[in-house]
Amino acid sequence: MKRLEGRVAVVTGGGSGIGRATSERLAAAGCDVAVVDIDPVGAEETAGRVRQSGRHASVHVADVASKERMSALPGEVIAAHGRVDVLVNNAGVTVAQLFRDHTLEEFEWVVGVNLWGVVHGCKFFLPHLLKRDEAHIVNISSMAGLLGLPMQSSYCATKFAVRGFSESLAAELRGSSVGVTAVFPGAIRTKVLSSSPHAEGSTVEQLAGLLERHARPPEAVANRIVSAIRKKQPRVIVGAEAHLTGWLSRTSPGAAGSLIAWGFEKARARLR
Repeated sequence: MKRLEGRVAVVTGGGSGIGRATSERLAAAGCDVAVVDIDPVGAEETAGRVRQSGRHASVHVADVASKERMSALPGEVIAAHGRVDVLVNNAGVTVAQLFRDHTLEEFEWVVGVNLWGVVHGCKFFLPHLLKRDEAHIVNISSMAGLLGLPMQSSYCATKFAVRGFSESLAAELRGSSVGVTAVFPGAIRTKVLSSSPHAEGSTVEQLAGLLERHARPPEAVANRIVSAIRKKQPRVIVGAEAHLTGWLSRTSPGAAGSLIAWGFEKARARLR
């Protein structure tokens, strides 16, 4: 997009982490922001930060997995802002669990938020985006959308799906006014792992602590998202580990899988 000033952006999962950082960064670039989150407290805090930058913000409490709720969301955003130009499908959850112990109900929850949330956002906002002179969709995948990771079967399944869906949608929209970017962050300091079911008192909680101390801040992803919107980049990979993962999955998938499995067992042994 040649101009972000005066645009209206919708950010799902905007109440914390990458969603909050992206909302703030878009506001700094001149956008008004519709903050969407299932947590009203977090969403309102993000909206307050957007308003402090001098931009208009609205709060929309929504479960992105709900078709009914998401179908009503564009009307609410347009009522609050008059239009929509940018959609960032960021809301995400995970269950850090071996597949054999992973319940189907948990799997359905992850698919509902991570995949259906993206599909719902694109389906219901796309007609409005196509009316704009320029518009953009950003779908957040993950390093886990480039290579399968242990204890992340449902998360990887959804993030691979977001990758394929985004590439298909981008091909369909080529030549239109709407650009599409898929984003693949590596290790980022967010609450997605620490808030995972079964995390408390487990090795997952310890891994979340390591991420909190050593991973990149969410602002690193937010900056790349805004840059990608400006440049109409189809793919953004954030972090050396994500670049390495992508390279290994392309050049030597068997070796990549063995390396991941070895690293997983070493990490579990250290954290026991």
